[in-house]
Amino acid sequence: MRKIKWLTVITASILTVLPAGIYDCLPAESNQQQNKLPFYIGTYTGQRSKGIYYGALDKITGKIELKGLAAQTVNPSFLAIHPNKKFLYAVNETSNVQGKRQGGLIGFAIDEKTGELKELNQTLSGGTGPCHLAIDKTGHYIVVANYGSGSIACFRINPDGSIGEQTDHIQHTGKGANPRRQEGPHAHYVAFSHNNLYVFVCDLGIDKVMIYKFDPDIGKLAPAEIPSINLSPGSGPRHIAFLGNFAYIINELNSTITFVKIDLSKPDVQILDTISTLPTDFTNANTTAEIVVHPSGDFIYGSNRGHDSIACFRINKETGKLTLIDIVKCGGKTPRNIEITPDGKYLLSANQGSDSITVFRIDNKTGRPEPVDSTIEVGSPVCIVFVNK
Repeated sequence: MRKIKWLTVITASILTVLPAGIYDCLPAESNQQQNKLPFYIGTYTGQRSKGIYYGALDKITGKIELKGLAAQTVNPSFLAIHPNKKFLYAVNETSNVQGKRQGGLIGFAIDEKTGELKELNQTLSGGTGPCHLAIDKTGHYIVVANYGSGSIACFRINPDGSIGEQTDHIQHTGKGANPRRQEGPHAHYVAFSHNNLYVFVCDLGIDKVMIYKFDPDIGKLAPAEIPSINLSPGSGPRHIAFLGNFAYIINELNSTITFVKIDLSKPDVQILDTISTLPTDFTNANTTAEIVVHPSGDFIYGSNRGHDSIACFRINKETGKLTLIDIVKCGGKTPRNIEITPDGKYLLSANQGSDSITVFRIDNKTGRPEPVDSTIEVGSPVCIVFVNK
């Protein structure tokens, strides 16, 4: 017979004996769990990483802990959580999956109790070196950006969360001014518009953000009335963030942010300005990586790899203009990805070069991130996603 451990719980004047498993339902434990914000970490695999890891952040103290390996898979460099919070998807950033010269796209079911991931299926990504993916607002389709081949592909999501048939594929063409990094197209980031009717794709190789109309009924893409936002030669648009009718594009190759006003109902696109993410006295090599808007809409943050910092700006919600607040050291090396908690209290920096994730508390008045004495070690972290965001 299986032995049951028992816990003694004293309340006021009553002595009660409960099975150990019931302890999880007690108010004190429940409150403690409610203060924990779970997240997953995408990595480049190697000696120090085996796949996707999961951790938790204490919303009261800002302390983070690494729970362990959630799933073993090759180069899950970017992750996306399904709108129903039951499934997680990752790219396999490689050019050799299932014996084919393509990368991979893999789906998992999330175990709500343990945080572990159960693989549902894997499919070819429709190109080489997939580096980003996004799920449409209905949760029925997923679009992946293939950096190596400069293409995007759309896939159906089945009711059980598995990845279904490919419904569309678009190959970008052209090249940019930088012969080493822009010898051809390099699709780097995918984002659905708030109304789910458009898809924006940053292509670092051709200095364009491509805009596609999206048909959510059949998963098809077509060039929008204004098919692209054209950036300065050699800028290398990498990622994009939105606030209302304003879009903020972080340019990897020249370490700048370009802000744009967009109204696709007219249609109309206006490039407003471009500003640097670096201090004026910094002259060494640098590339930018991530850009995120604070949940309040008051601030925006971009990561610098080389200067190893986070550039912080205040947003004028009327004009879209950015004003520099500060440029804060990231607490590690090569901040590949930064992410803000849903309540806007904390910013996490995934420092690929130092195998670490650091935490900052955001001042809600100034927007400045202040370091929290909390760091976890994980090999080559390149993506952080919160389950409850």
